[in-house]
Amino acid sequence: MQANASMVGGNLCLAPPHSPLPHSSPTNPLPASPPQLPQLLPPLLPPQHCLQHQPLCPIPTPCDPGQATKYLYELLYNDPIKIILMPGCSSVSTLVAEAARMWHLIVLSYGSSSPALSNRQRFPTFFRTHPSATLHNPTRVQLFKKWGWTKIATIQQTTEVFTSTLDDLDQRVKEAGIEITFRQSFFSDPAAPVRSLKRQDARIIVGLFYETEARKVFCEVYKEKLYGKRYVWFLIGWYADNWFRIKDPAINCTEAEMAEAVEGHVTTEIVMLNPENTRSISNMTSQEFIEKLQKRLGKNPEETGGFQEAPLAYDAIWALALALNKTSAELVKKGLRLEDFNYNNKNITDEIYRALNSSAFEGVSGHVVFDASGSRMAWTLIEQLQGGVYKKIGYYDSTKDNLSWYNNDKWIGELGLPMPLGVMGTTPQGFLFLGKLFISVSVLGILLAIVCLAFNIYNGHVQYIQNSQPYLNNMTAVGCTLALAAVFPLGLDGYHIGSGLFPFVCQVGQGIRAGAQQGREGPGPRMIYPLVHPQTSPLCYGNGLLQHGSECAPLHPSHPSDGFEVLGDLARPLAPAVPQVLCLITAPVTMILNSQQDAAFAFTSLAIVFSSYITLVVLFVPKMRRLITRGEWQSEQQDTMKTGSSTNNNEEEKSRLLEKENRELEKIIAEKEERVSELRQQLQDRQQLRSRRRPSNPSSNCDGSRVHLLYK
Repeated sequence: MQANASMVGGNLCLAPPHSPLPHSSPTNPLPASPPQLPQLLPPLLPPQHCLQHQPLCPIPTPCDPGQATKYLYELLYNDPIKIILMPGCSSVSTLVAEAARMWHLIVLSYGSSSPALSNRQRFPTFFRTHPSATLHNPTRVQLFKKWGWTKIATIQQTTEVFTSTLDDLDQRVKEAGIEITFRQSFFSDPAAPVRSLKRQDARIIVGLFYETEARKVFCEVYKEKLYGKRYVWFLIGWYADNWFRIKDPAINCTEAEMAEAVEGHVTTEIVMLNPENTRSISNMTSQEFIEKLQKRLGKNPEETGGFQEAPLAYDAIWALALALNKTSAELVKKGLRLEDFNYNNKNITDEIYRALNSSAFEGVSGHVVFDASGSRMAWTLIEQLQGGVYKKIGYYDSTKDNLSWYNNDKWIGELGLPMPLGVMGTTPQGFLFLGKLFISVSVLGILLAIVCLAFNIYNGHVQYIQNSQPYLNNMTAVGCTLALAAVFPLGLDGYHIGSGLFPFVCQVGQGIRAGAQQGREGPGPRMIYPLVHPQTSPLCYGNGLLQHGSECAPLHPSHPSDGFEVLGDLARPLAPAVPQVLCLITAPVTMILNSQQDAAFAFTSLAIVFSSYITLVVLFVPKMRRLITRGEWQSEQQDTMKTGSSTNNNEEEKSRLLEKENRELEKIIAEKEERVSELRQQLQDRQQLRSRRRPSNPSSNCDGSRVHLLYK
């Protein structure tokens, strides 16, 4: 049974020599092997194994995995036995390569770029001359770093090749200190994702989609005005050169509108044609190959689908020919032939695998060599659309981290540089309205806080106000004023301040934040039984992002043992409740929304305004209402006057009583002193009488001694 090589997945593959060669079908959305390649491929193998003697079966599938599955099983279960499968696009290659290992078949692709195909455990027999799409990502990261961009956005078509490419890009930009702030995806209609990018004010945008979807995307880009000097788009470079001029019934934009929308975008593409004028293994230079191919194709070869991938397909056939030649030589040593291959013979498959894995030759696309995952290693070409024509602006060699730059890139604008300057925009259309709204509400809140502060100071002598700790309430009013003032720096953006004033605005925001905290904290730890009131603090304005925190401040101490009426039976439980809930909600939500400036500003400003208003209303409005409706400040003054007069009368009465008591005491003292004088006189008389008598006997002496002791 004669073995042959089959190609599955492209819309045109190799054919036997001297057979008619059809042109590529315009319905194929992916690159396919270009026509006329057999005439460009000279014989290489011995006559008994020459590719010209091996029929190749072209199977058109328009990159439909369903059709590819059908044709794959028809090929496998019909003679002759197939030895090589050569799919074109990634979606078909994924299906074919995953199933091929069950029949011990080698799969060699010329147009598959999906990073998922590099998984050796899933695709153990897969090779490709088209490098992996992840090879674009190091180039993109290098360009981001060159132009100083730190934030980017992405929009992708939901297919495995683009999803895996974007995952790889996400990992690489994180390692480079770059952030993907917005990720949008679509299946068939990109209108909503493009509007979302406009609403989120994305500036540096990486687009990952096929050519047909690219026309849909940029038609929506034109409608949303998401192009011009403030935007930079990065696209895939393997589209046809006139892809945006092709009439497409799926879009309703004119050719001029499409050309305006795509102007200035940057593309990255694997180098598919050797830029050096050196001869390849086929004894042709890359330019000679292109000239011969263009001559056979006729006019406008760039409009032929898969034209750019022609060198890759040509080198894929050469890699296959060299591998079969090497395998044939190795099999002869073992007494085997290629014709001995069957779907159960793993030995021949292993020989072909080793031959392909060790391939190394100069092709028209450059040096052909496969890495450990079976992917091609190559340079990356960087182009820019200038005046409707793609211009080469550089090359990048990821293996050596070498960027070759031509310095001919052109940008819309006076400076000749990309206008985004490495940052995302910070002033969406809706942000201006939100800023005006919350700043106006904050001004009204500041006026309310000033009125409350003046009211509390003016009525500080009223007993009702004194019982509510007026000094703490005054500090609370000042803290609310500063908190509301923090909305002003939060609402500033690049249109209101320049880069030179940015540090000053940060300092002002930080100062307001610290002042609000000081104003809300107060001397609470010195009080007995303080009621702790968590409040939403103002936020520090920095780097265009809003950060939110919460501070706890004692507002309203109560003294149940002082015998006076304590203010705020309703205010005590209600005042801390709402701000506490806002603290718990605002902090995590703000961190989640930190990449959406308008939403973060609106949510944070709403929390500040709402908590400040609630605090002022709960603490001061009941006092105002009570004092105004009951007139307590007047009754307090009248009571004070009455209390003062009654106090004076009592003092006079007490003075009279004290004087009377003093006189009585003086009289009693005089009587006592007179009595003491009389007693002293009597004592002296008795002493004189005893001194005249002489003692007559001992007994009398003893008696006298006793008397003498008594008088002592």
